[in-house]
Amino acid sequence: MAVLHNRVSNEVLKQQLMEETFKRTTISFYEYFPIQNPQEFRDFLYKNLNALNAFGRIYVAKEGINAQMSVPEENFEAFEKFIHSIPLLENLRLNVAVDDDGKSFWVLKIKVREKIVADGISDESFDMRNKGKYVNAAQMNEMLNDKETIVIDMRNHYEYEVGHFVNAVEIPSDTFRDQLNMAVDMLKDKAEDKNVVMYCTGGIRCEKASAWMLHNGFKNVYHLEGGIINYAQQLKKENLESKFIGKNFVFDNRLGERITDDVIARCHQCGKPCDTHVNCKNDGCHLLFIQCDECAAKYDNCCSVECKETLSMPLERQKELRKGIDKGQNIFNKSKVRLRPKLSELGRTL
Repeated sequence: MAVLHNRVSNEVLKQQLMEETFKRTTISFYEYFPIQNPQEFRDFLYKNLNALNAFGRIYVAKEGINAQMSVPEENFEAFEKFIHSIPLLENLRLNVAVDDDGKSFWVLKIKVREKIVADGISDESFDMRNKGKYVNAAQMNEMLNDKETIVIDMRNHYEYEVGHFVNAVEIPSDTFRDQLNMAVDMLKDKAEDKNVVMYCTGGIRCEKASAWMLHNGFKNVYHLEGGIINYAQQLKKENLESKFIGKNFVFDNRLGERITDDVIARCHQCGKPCDTHVNCKNDGCHLLFIQCDECAAKYDNCCSVECKETLSMPLERQKELRKGIDKGQNIFNKSKVRLRPKLSELGRTL
C-alpha cells in the first residue's frame, strides 16, 4: 500500500531542499468545483504529486481545491499535464511566482478541509456560481483611474501593509471571514451602484468575496483574475505600468515577492523603512512581524528583549516555558501593538 503522507522530519527535509542542485518553480492555483469525496481526491493527488517530487500545501474540500506548490523544473510539464487531466480542471490557470528562489516549500502536505478558504458563511442560499466578472491587468489599471470605481483589498492587514494597489481600500482585519461582512457594511449605501473591484493574492479570496457582494445586493462587482500574481505576470508580458506598489505577501517560506522597488512599510521595532516579514526566532513566540537587518542583529532575530533573553536560556528551560502555549495566528497587529513604535495606518479610507 502506498504511503500517503510524509514520514521524514522537517529539519531533514529543509536540509535536503537546500542541497538540491536542480531548479524548482513555485506556482499556485485554485478552482471552485464540486468534489464528491474529498478524502479520495486528496489521496489521488498525493500519490501522483509525490511521484513528481512536488512540494507544497494543498487544501481540498467539497467546494474545490486551493494549492501553493513547488515543482522541479524538469517535472513541470508532467505536472501541468496531470493537473489538466483532472475533469473540470482542463483549463485551470497556474499562477507562476513572480520573484522565486525555488525554496518556497520542502514537504508535500494535502489536507481535507470544510472549505478551501475559511469564510464563516452559513447561508445555504449563497451560490459561488453567481460571482463577479473577471478583469485583467489592463482593465484593472483603467478601473483604478476611474473615480467612480472602488477597489477593495481582500487580504489581511499585514499583507496590505507591505504592498497594495494605488487608492485601494483596506478592510482592516486579521481574517477573511471577518472581512466579508466588513466589506458589505463599509460599502452599504455608499457604493451599491458603483463599480466595485476586489483583489487578493492569487484570486481565491476575491472571487468568493465578489460572489458574497452580489449575494448582498451589489450590482457591478468585479474581481482581478489570478490576483496580484497573475497581474504582475501580465505586466511583464504586455509592458504595462504597475499600479500595485511594494511587495506581494505570500504564504510560503519566501513570505513575499517584490512587485516594485517601493518600500511602503516600516520596521516594527525601529520605524525604519522596511518590508521584510520574519518570524520571531523564539519558538515560544514565533510572531510574524517586519524587521530590518539592524534590528535583526540587535535582537538576535527576535521580536523583543524578552524573547531574546528566552532564546539565550538552555533548550530544556525554553521547552518548559512554551509548554501549553497556543500561539495560534500570532501576527503583529497595529491595533494590538506589542512592538514600538505604533505605525500610522496606510491607505485610503471611505
